[in-house]
Amino acid sequence: MEYFLIIISAIFVNNIVLAQFLGICPFIGVSNKLSTASGMSMAVCFVITLATLVTWLINHYLLVPFQLEFLQTIAFILVIAALVQMVEIVLKKVSPALYQALGIFLPLITTNCAVLGVAITVVTKEFTFGGEAHLLNLGESLVYAFATSLGYGLAMVIFAGIREHLALSDVPKAFKGVPIALVSVGILALAFMGFSGMVK
Repeated sequence: MEYFLIIISAIFVNNIVLAQFLGICPFIGVSNKLSTASGMSMAVCFVITLATLVTWLINHYLLVPFQLEFLQTIAFILVIAALVQMVEIVLKKVSPALYQALGIFLPLITTNCAVLGVAITVVTKEFTFGGEAHLLNLGESLVYAFATSLGYGLAMVIFAGIREHLALSDVPKAFKGVPIALVSVGILALAFMGFSGMVK
C-alpha cells in the first residue's frame, strides 16, 4: 500500500514540475513538439532513477557514516554530472540507435534541477505513512524516483500536446509564444491540483 501511495503522490499530487516547480527550464524549452517531449521524458526517467540509486547509496554508506551530510549537494551534483557522461558514453558504444534517440537530451539533463531535487528529497524529506513519519528506504526511494520521473514525463507530454494544438489555433498577438505557454502551464497545474485530496 505504501508503494501505491508513493506512486500516486509523486505522479499526480506532488508533481515535480507542476507542484514543486523543479525542472521548469527544460519543461518549457523542449515541449514544442510531442516527439522531443517524449524523448526528453524517457531520458529524464532513466537518469532520475539511476541518479537516485547512486546518490542514496553514497549518502547512506559514505556521507552519513563519516558525518559529511553537509557535502550532499556538491556530491550529488558531481555524481549526476558524472552519471550523465557515463550513460552517454555507454549508450554510444552499446546502443547507437538509442543514443541517437536520446543523444540531444542527455546533456540537457545535467542542468535539470529535477534530477538533483529528487536525489536530495529522498535522503532528507520524511514521508508520512499511516500517521508515522520516516525516511525512505532504498526500494521506496527508487519507486519514488521512477514515479516522479513518470509524473514529469506525463506533464511534459500533455503540455507538448497543448502547445502543438495552440500552434494551430488563432491566439491573440499579445499572447503568442511564451505568454500563452505560461498561461497553459498554470491551467495544467490547477488541473493537477484536483488530485491533492487523494493522498495526504
